[in-house]
Amino acid sequence: MCAQNQTAQDTTQTPQDSADVEPVIIYWSEKNAVGVNLSEVAFVNWNAGGNNSISALFHGQFERNYKKKLTSWKNYLSLRYGLNSQEGQELRKTDDQIQFKTTFGYRKDSVSNWYYSGNIDFRTQFANGYKYPNTDAAISKFMAPGYLLIGVGTQFSHPDENFNAYISPVTEKSTFVLDQRLANEGAFGVDPAEYDELGNLIDEGNKVRSEFGFLVTSDFKKQVFPNVNMNTQISLYSDYLRDFGNIDVDWQLAFDMKVNDFIKANIGSHLLYDNDVKYKEDTNGDGNLETLGARVQWKQLLGVGFTYVF
Repeated sequence: MCAQNQTAQDTTQTPQDSADVEPVIIYWSEKNAVGVNLSEVAFVNWNAGGNNSISALFHGQFERNYKKKLTSWKNYLSLRYGLNSQEGQELRKTDDQIQFKTTFGYRKDSVSNWYYSGNIDFRTQFANGYKYPNTDAAISKFMAPGYLLIGVGTQFSHPDENFNAYISPVTEKSTFVLDQRLANEGAFGVDPAEYDELGNLIDEGNKVRSEFGFLVTSDFKKQVFPNVNMNTQISLYSDYLRDFGNIDVDWQLAFDMKVNDFIKANIGSHLLYDNDVKYKEDTNGDGNLETLGARVQWKQLLGVGFTYVF
């Protein structure tokens, strides 16, 4: 009996010490933020006058990032759509953006902050855009324009992920204008249609414009004050084949001010310059838009709204 008991005791499995259990390493991280910014003005018997109006901006940002020793893969999706309703006029679009960006990097050792990287950046919009108050003909549409940049280069990524810079001497940029009417007009830099002296169409405008050039991008985040965060992104591109040294600029600057876990105030600006995108305006009041040339484009945003982060 004693021998049998001893044998039973020898075969009993004892739990391993918790210190011997290997921790689970998670290589994927994610961040999601969705929200709406609102502004509203209403008048009742207001002697000074004014029009009732309400504006809404819907936005969402989604990140999926992977990091393991020598490899890094970052994915970012941004969606924005804004509308304004004012007494006495039709509903108007105020903001419209779809952006998807993915960057894959590989470094030679775990100490270096420099990665050999490949980058894809795609941008377009949801709905038609107009030169208000004229809504007879759209001046932009989904995939008119659409931008696709594909390149390889090197990326510096700070260990705390608050700063990164990407340099690519080899980047192909494609501009899509998939609406034939806009393509015939040469919108957004594509080659326009050809016509004879009587105005008869000879050759349709190109729907795609291809460029091959040099790209530099940078992204910087910082908490400037308690509950106030700054984020700035800049992209500089120059085409080797046409007017090298003429730089396309895309610069965004945003300040997020946290009121509580759900309410935030936002101040932002967006500056664009592309020498191939010509500004159009009705200068003589005949209802037709004249092409005036390239212009610096600037958009300013100010809003207060609800944001849910998960």
